[in-house]
Amino acid sequence: MSKSNSRSFRVLVSGPLAVFTRPEMKAERVSYEVMTPSAARGVLEAVLWKPSMRWVVTEIAVLNEIRWMSFRRNEVNSKLSPRSRNDYFADEDRAQRNTVALREVAYEIKAHLCLTEKAGPEETVTKFEEMFERRLEKGQTFHQPYLGCREMAADIRAADGEREPISLSKPLGLVFYDFDYLSEPPRPLFFEARLDRGVLRLPTWDEVRRDNQGRAEE
Repeated sequence: MSKSNSRSFRVLVSGPLAVFTRPEMKAERVSYEVMTPSAARGVLEAVLWKPSMRWVVTEIAVLNEIRWMSFRRNEVNSKLSPRSRNDYFADEDRAQRNTVALREVAYEIKAHLCLTEKAGPEETVTKFEEMFERRLEKGQTFHQPYLGCREMAADIRAADGEREPISLSKPLGLVFYDFDYLSEPPRPLFFEARLDRGVLRLPTWDEVRRDNQGRAEE
């Protein structure tokens, strides 16, 4: 049987600002206290993503104390798509909204990659491991990695293991995990998160999906 899971990678992600938006806050943009699993996956996918592989995030360690800042900024109320009309003017659709963001964040993401059913016979875990390491070392990305919002750029590099997580332990409540694309339409999945001496350990996708189904049937 061919190997389908890679070894674990540890990646250091940092930036001056981050907003991992809580979906229950509709009027104002308020961040979760810690990077979400889907945001961590997005950062890794900025370095390497193919249809024949996917990332599995297992831990997110918080390396800087959790600090906040608030500011107001102009946002537009509508989203444009390629099929939208061409006479859209942002100045006429603008709204000023408050943002509660995290500042000076740094995380160590532990993750591995695995093959999907779209992997061909020439595609192996070893091939993707080497591609990821090479791209990470050279600073190559498909797009600029970001911390929750696209305008909040992230710096990403291989973790050297010299930084320790913060000592904080506390429950974080229900946190967004990822979308369940096996459902039609796709539905959001949440999990009970807890920070244990600065480390958020993540359940598997199957565990979270099963828990969400049970919660919906209650």
